[in-house]
Amino acid sequence: MEYSELKDKKVLVLGYAMTGKSVAEYLLNAGANVTINDRSDLMNDASIQSFIERGVTVIGGEHPLSLVDETLDFIVKNPGIPYTNPILEKAQLISIPIYTDVELFSWANPGVLIGITGSNGKTTTTSLVHHIIKSSPLTVHLAGNIGIPTLSVLPTVKAEDVVVMELSSFQLMGTEHFKPHIAAMTNIYEAHLDYHGSKADYVDAKMNLIRNQTAEDYLIYNANSTDIVTGISQSSAQKIPFALAPVDDVVRAQGVYFEDEVIFFKNEPVLNQADIQIPGEHNIENVLVAVAIAKLLDVSDEIIRQAVRTYQGVPYRIQPLGQFNGVSYYNDSKATNTQATITALKSFAQSIIYIGGGLDRGNEFDELIPYLSKVQAAYLYGESKEKMKKAFDAVHTPMVTLCDDLLMATEQAIAMAQPGQVVLFSPSCASWDQFKNYEERGALFTQRVLQLNKETSE
Repeated sequence: MEYSELKDKKVLVLGYAMTGKSVAEYLLNAGANVTINDRSDLMNDASIQSFIERGVTVIGGEHPLSLVDETLDFIVKNPGIPYTNPILEKAQLISIPIYTDVELFSWANPGVLIGITGSNGKTTTTSLVHHIIKSSPLTVHLAGNIGIPTLSVLPTVKAEDVVVMELSSFQLMGTEHFKPHIAAMTNIYEAHLDYHGSKADYVDAKMNLIRNQTAEDYLIYNANSTDIVTGISQSSAQKIPFALAPVDDVVRAQGVYFEDEVIFFKNEPVLNQADIQIPGEHNIENVLVAVAIAKLLDVSDEIIRQAVRTYQGVPYRIQPLGQFNGVSYYNDSKATNTQATITALKSFAQSIIYIGGGLDRGNEFDELIPYLSKVQAAYLYGESKEKMKKAFDAVHTPMVTLCDDLLMATEQAIAMAQPGQVVLFSPSCASWDQFKNYEERGALFTQRVLQLNKETSE
């Protein structure tokens, strides 16, 4: 649908916050008839009052089913709202389209769209790609699941500009015509089953990234991920595989790979492992994806090398907080699933004092068991703490303590930690049982670590 075709369309914006606000603004400017609905009371929000004055209908505090009928053209929902919401269930019954903001973005985007998804690594990869392209002569915009609403960026995008977009399965599930020129899939593990219902449905949502790509587009994919390789088999895009050693002839000829401490693109060396400042094997994979994207955009090797050398990572992704009294502290609040926590656990040779827990999504934590041998003590909190304890008990972790909340867990972990050890906060769970998001959770952990260590050093 073109921007001009939105005039007089009847649209329901389900869920407000940053994304809903940007959607409502975009639709209103296009001349649509907009209704905003949120389960919270919105009347004390100054931005809502502005929308009301401009003719937007606002209904807060409930989700009345009367908002959905055959006169509704489509719904734009907050990505986090599940399809089991009664309004969405009714809409599906009468075949009303349900979109997320990234779909609307694609209708009017004049620039070169890069879409990056994966169970883990997508935030770091997206951030690194942005960092590299920003160092080049190209004009680049950052948006998506990384915390920047896509429609807030759209008005500034010009033809030939590059838009780097992090995409979640929640966002991709609400797409129909969305098509990136360059798509990248870092990995796929079992995640968000409380939302999608099954791994198959989760993978299917991820594959919306590539469904509309043509032979003129590119697909960068993890050659070692069976789910990805299977899912992309029918893609028409030009395929660029990436892999760590050992590397087969297909990856050497067509893709990007890491071998003998060097990253190669189609058999040509681009940079050395020593250029990479962010730790862990997983981050080498993230750099592989970023290098492939940059090369497809004709960014020079020298610019890529210089940008990678200056890149320090993203907050809350195995983020070093410093060393205090001989103990090193790492904030991995963005680890919202077991695979992310496995990545963090594999990143350290030292003994670990572990902090984790959060929303109970119905999964067990047996996948962690092979990686817990270095954990000397675990402090678990939140809805999932009892389930997590089973994994640590299975490997006879010397001390496992159940805590009321993250503050208690942090305080006890700091008191237990000895010089030479690592205190690792890598929750392996979503934050929503006690926090609004992983950023709020991560900020609290950082604040408490710095505060308590300051007190003990005074």
